[in-house]
Amino acid sequence: MRYLAHTAHKQFVGMLMGCVAWIITTAATGLNEWRLWYVQDTAVVSSGVAWVGIWRACFYSHTLTRFEFCHRMDITAGFVPPEIAAAQVLMVLAMVCGLAGNTAAAYAVRMVYFSVRRRDHLRLAFTVAGSLYVLAGMCSSVPLVWNITSVLANQSIDFPPEFHMPSAPSQQRVGSAVAVGMTGSVLIVLCGLMFLCYRPPAGGDEPVKRTVDSSLQGHWTLTTSGPVGKTRNRGKDNPTFDPEEVKP
Repeated sequence: MRYLAHTAHKQFVGMLMGCVAWIITTAATGLNEWRLWYVQDTAVVSSGVAWVGIWRACFYSHTLTRFEFCHRMDITAGFVPPEIAAAQVLMVLAMVCGLAGNTAAAYAVRMVYFSVRRRDHLRLAFTVAGSLYVLAGMCSSVPLVWNITSVLANQSIDFPPEFHMPSAPSQQRVGSAVAVGMTGSVLIVLCGLMFLCYRPPAGGDEPVKRTVDSSLQGHWTLTTSGPVGKTRNRGKDNPTFDPEEVKP
């Protein structure tokens, strides 16, 4: 097979970046600080700020039974805004596509570096990996941008009474989870573009023709000082050999 490892160094780096981006996206999905919710009444929310994520809302309180009070937000709940409901679905889908993209990327890079069979589907493997990476980045970027827009518009959320949070905050800010998620989205899209830009060299599936240097070819002669299979003394006895010495 033709040597192709030198053609996929960028894609190998892209595969490593894709793994890191998938970890970052997974971390952003589980973080609570998507939106910082500032409240004026600190009777319950003692710190004056709550963290609204896509799975739950949390804050510190000195009056409740738990110092860190958290309440889960289900997608089926009627008060959950559409940007948070979409984030619950799209972020999970981004994690699945990212994991599938890492698997396809590892298979494609392995085909280049270690495969000894014909690489008939080499281009297809890189295309699938790149498409999955780009799809993962798009799935994660949509809810991230949507939540940024909601924060800038200071949109309210009608929390139920058991959340102990007002429906409208005095101020909102974008949380650190959004910055982490955007970093993962940009990285994973770049990885996808690197895989989509891969072009295998022409004739990559042709077998390598082995040639022998003509200077090494020629007639070889074997010269000896006597007939082959005989010693130089032509079978004569050793004059210094004493048969009496080997007797038991």
